[in-house]
Amino acid sequence: MRKRYSPEFKAQLVQELLKEDKTINQIAAENGIHPNQLNRWKATALKGLPSLFADGRAAEKAAAVDQEQRINDLYAQIGKLTTQVAWLPRNCALTGGRS
Repeated sequence: MRKRYSPEFKAQLVQELLKEDKTINQIAAENGIHPNQLNRWKATALKGLPSLFADGRAAEKAAAVDQEQRINDLYAQIGKLTTQVAWLPRNCALTGGRS
């Protein structure tokens, strides 16, 4: 079974790597993690750094668009369920209450 590490733990180890006080092999040995895994976490962190400095308005706009899409999906589902609820009594009346 694979071990799962929390984002906080990964961030802590990447920060320790970036300080360069210890070698990657020392940090890996101290924490029981393969050095290649630490290198992958470091690469992921460095790849994501530019987004930390991106304009916050872009993230807010993306969140607003996502929320609007969710609302539209929910309204569509409500409309579908309303139609089904209205259809059921009429269908039962036509069949005489038989299933």
